[in-house]
Amino acid sequence: MYRVILLPHDADTRDLRRALWAHRIGHRFTEETEGQVLWLVDPAQQEAMLRLLERWQRGESLMPERRRAAPSGGKSLMVPFRQAPVAATTLALCLLVFATMGVLGDRVIAALAIVPLGVINGSLAIGSLTDALASGQVWRLLSPAFLHFGWMHLIFNMLWLWYFGRQVEVLQGSGRMLTILLTAGIGANLAQYATGTVLFGGMSGVDFALLGYVWLMSRRAPRSGFFVPQMLVVFMLGWMLFTMTDMAGAVGFGNVANEAHLGGLVVGLALGWYHSGRARRPR
Repeated sequence: MYRVILLPHDADTRDLRRALWAHRIGHRFTEETEGQVLWLVDPAQQEAMLRLLERWQRGESLMPERRRAAPSGGKSLMVPFRQAPVAATTLALCLLVFATMGVLGDRVIAALAIVPLGVINGSLAIGSLTDALASGQVWRLLSPAFLHFGWMHLIFNMLWLWYFGRQVEVLQGSGRMLTILLTAGIGANLAQYATGTVLFGGMSGVDFALLGYVWLMSRRAPRSGFFVPQMLVVFMLGWMLFTMTDMAGAVGFGNVANEAHLGGLVVGLALGWYHSGRARRPR
C-alpha cells in the first residue's frame, strides 16, 4: 500500500471515491491524526490516480464516459474472473454443485463427501478415508467444501468467500488465494472428520481461514492494504462460538460443522501470522 496524499479532515471526498472505483483504481482512505490519507494499492496505477486527483481539485468531471462502457456489455461479466479468478471460479463451482444436487440428489453428496457413502440392504454404508485415498480418490480431502445443504448456507458462505477472497487476490495474487483455499479447505475437512463426522460440507471453513488471514494482515502489516471492519470480526467469531453452544441447537442451528470452522480459522491465522511477519520485514 502506497501513501499518495494527505487531505484535510473536512474535505468532501465522496466524488473522488466514486471516481476511483469507477476507474477501477485500487485504493483506501484512512483517518489519521493529521487528516485523511489516500493510499494506492497498485503502483502501476499511480499516474491514473494523480490525473484524477488533479481533475478533482479543479472541480472537473471525474466519471468515465458512458459511451465507452456501452459496447463492453458481455465482457463486463468476465471482470470478476479477471480480478479474482480463484475466488470467482470457486464461487461458480459451488453454485454448479448446488444446482447439480437439485437434479441428482444424494448421488452428488456420495461422490463429494470426505468418504465414500452408499446404501447396502437399506442401511448407510460408510467407507474409509484411508482406502479412498489409496484408490486415488484424493479429491475427497477438499470436495466437501463445495457441498451446501440449503440456500442460506450457500449464500452466507459465498458472500464471505467473495468479500475476503477478492481482497486477497487483488492485493497478493491468485497464488496466495489458491494456497489458502487448498490448505484451509483440507485442514477444515480433516478437523471435522477427526470428530467422527462424515456427512458435512460447506465453504465456511475456508471463509473463517480468510477472515483470520485478512484480519492478521490488516493488524500486523497495515500497509499491506488489507482491511476488515472490527465489528465484522466480532460478529463472525461470535457466530462461531454461538453455534458451539446448546442454545444454537435449541433455535435450529445445531447441525453446524463447528470443528471445520475452528480448523479453518487456525489455518488462516497461521498463514496470516507468517505472511504478515514477512510483510513487516524491511525489503
